[in-house]
Amino acid sequence: MKVIIADDSDLILERLYDMLCNFSEVEIVGAFSNGIDTLKTLRTKKADLAILDLKMPGLSGLEVISEIRKKDRNIKIILLTFNPCAYLHQMAIKEGADYFYSKVDDFEKLAFVVKEMLTKEVLMKNELS
Repeated sequence: MKVIIADDSDLILERLYDMLCNFSEVEIVGAFSNGIDTLKTLRTKKADLAILDLKMPGLSGLEVISEIRKKDRNIKIILLTFNPCAYLHQMAIKEGADYFYSKVDDFEKLAFVVKEMLTKEVLMKNELS
């Protein structure tokens, strides 16, 4: 599974990288600290999953999702924030996020979601074989 991660915090990027490296099936094809570079890469590289920060320089996570969903409905998107209010959750889902998590309360859930995605990917490949 090819993954792109984006967050303006080096600490969060490091935590995401460390978590994802625990999965041998995951290849991180890009790690970015701003929305503009993230969107450019999402448009040029085929990724299966994008884990995005809500608030980034250049373009917000919501803006990146809005733009990428115009061309790609298949990529799975997880949006992270320190401010998980109901309004932002609704906006994230409206723009096309598959998951919306608090960096404080839900960060550990990411590993379970990625593992679930990998399991589904393996099952689909087995069914096609």
